[in-house]
Amino acid sequence: QVQLVESGGGLVQAGGSLRLSCAASARTFSSYTMGWFRQAPGKEREFVATIRWTVRHTNYADSVKGRFTISRDNGKNTVYLQMNSLKPEDTAAYYCAAKFRDNNEYDSWGQGTQVTVSS
Repeated sequence: QVQLVESGGGLVQAGGSLRLSCAASARTFSSYTMGWFRQAPGKEREFVATIRWTVRHTNYADSVKGRFTISRDNGKNTVYLQMNSLKPEDTAAYYCAAKFRDNNEYDSWGQGTQVTVSS
């Protein structure tokens, strides 16, 4: 498994921006597909975005398309989530996850970082 540490969360006003980072311990980070998920109080965890290990193909939840951008820097073993035009409904704990290449399940998770968007 991979150890993941998120950072960059905080309190921001609606319409603002934040950039989350996730540092990974994997020696072969470039072989891992990385994802961001979020969980709001009283709700189930939901998918936000993913970036594949190869070709860097990305995919987004409809609720964040056009506002969020996932990217990775394999030289720094880090994946990012740039969040723009934030809305109060984006308030949640955001989790970074990793899976080896195209495995079905994400099997490594970070501890989460809180994002709070005020109206």
